[in-house]
Amino acid sequence: MRLWSIHPKYLDSKWLLACWREWLLAKKVLEWKTKWYKNHAQLSRFKESKDKITSINAFLYQIYKEAKNRGYNFSLDKIKKIEDKEIINVTSKQIGYEFKHLLNKLKTRDIKKYEEIKNTHNIEINPFFKEIIWEIEEWEKI
Repeated sequence: MRLWSIHPKYLDSKWLLACWREWLLAKKVLEWKTKWYKNHAQLSRFKESKDKITSINAFLYQIYKEAKNRGYNFSLDKIKKIEDKEIINVTSKQIGYEFKHLLNKLKTRDIKKYEEIKNTHNIEINPFFKEIIWEIEEWEKI
């Protein structure tokens, strides 16, 4: 399970769908509605938030908007539409790491998407996050 800090527009359809499904499960974890993934490292971003449920809804809403732009019919009933929310920081090196990771996977999984984004220099991030200059996140598995 990966919480992508980069803008969801870079994700291929498989990852976009997986991101929605897996982070709906993560939302259940934060709501104490399941015992799975309770200690997943990337959940720490939300656990440290002032309002973790509102934060994960805001993150998922960005995924929902991208899916809608691509013609997918994700159910908005599963989350709350939250446009403006406390922004969570993400480090500049984390963004670069994630983008490289995505490109490497896309080379074999979706060459068309790879070709579309491989020359991106100014990587956009999910609007839910705010970029800060720092190293790769401590929770990242390198």
